[in-house]
Amino acid sequence: MRLRRRLAQRTRIGVAVALLTVAAVGLAGCGSSGSGSAPAGAAGGSGDTITLYNGQHEQTTDALVKAFTAATGIKVNVRSDDETVLAQQMEQEGRASRADVFYTENSPALAELSGKGLLAPVEASTLASVPAKYSSPTRDWVGVSARVSAIVYNTEKMTPAQLPKSVMDLADPKWQGKISFAPGETDFQPIVTSVAKTVGDQGALTWLAGMKANLKGHDYPDNETIVAKVNSGDVEMGLINTYYWYRLRASLKGAAMHSALALFAPQDPGYLINVSGAGVLKSSKHQAAAQKFVAFLTSAAGQKVMAASDSFEYPIGSGVLASEGQQPLDSLQPAPLTIGNLGNGQHAVQLLQQAQLL
Repeated sequence: MRLRRRLAQRTRIGVAVALLTVAAVGLAGCGSSGSGSAPAGAAGGSGDTITLYNGQHEQTTDALVKAFTAATGIKVNVRSDDETVLAQQMEQEGRASRADVFYTENSPALAELSGKGLLAPVEASTLASVPAKYSSPTRDWVGVSARVSAIVYNTEKMTPAQLPKSVMDLADPKWQGKISFAPGETDFQPIVTSVAKTVGDQGALTWLAGMKANLKGHDYPDNETIVAKVNSGDVEMGLINTYYWYRLRASLKGAAMHSALALFAPQDPGYLINVSGAGVLKSSKHQAAAQKFVAFLTSAAGQKVMAASDSFEYPIGSGVLASEGQQPLDSLQPAPLTIGNLGNGQHAVQLLQQAQLL
């Protein structure tokens, strides 16, 4: 995700309804107000202020922060940037970091901080609100939402029968000049990891070389641009996460769409569920309030805000369902790649650098 190019997103009326619900129910069920590790005077109640380092889409975070503050009185200072940039900064800052909470679009940046021992344990009640497979194996960050990788294709230039069934097929020379993907996006790294797990590093490098050759003429900077270019017919198809297509459709406000989504074959290495998550920094001076914010993200109240917004990500906490029109999360058949398998993404970056795509 390149922050400066994020798609402008308007929150739908449903968010207002969710906000009323949040204000009514408060956060009684969102985890305790803190543990023994909270500093004196940091009870996590009204009047506190926490700092959020945000790698998620700004509009998604804005809706969640407003709902949280309305319910608790806890203010949130948000600093947004690319999640990799923020993770590197927190590593450099160490215990002097101003961040209380880190909220990401993908899991590898959280895994990087986890591996450095910079994250505090997430409260058990918060972890319990999300299926364990979507959270940190070491219980120091929690999954908040999910998205699935897919092909977006121009319906005037391609039919479903012509589409590749596997992400591996995208390296075939027959697709030269007909596909686009964004190697600099953190969304692409899990796919590289999945391919390497399937065919080995050398196989992944061969695949990346083919992908690079096929990118000719359509080297777009981000997923927002890719989905727009496919919809306009500038390129036949692109590799994205599905929510970018839904966001484009919403932004066009009923105008005719010239593109559609297609999933790869079940368990294909390109068919992935990616997780957005959040964790509390060990160095936070506001542990209780920070834990309360993370608990809110996974609570029914927070997940309803997510579902009612134009995020078009899958809620994964507290049993809240996705907005209408999306394929149910439990019906998806992705590759069997775990959060642990994805790791911190550094191996994928190394492969992309070897392929001269970064």
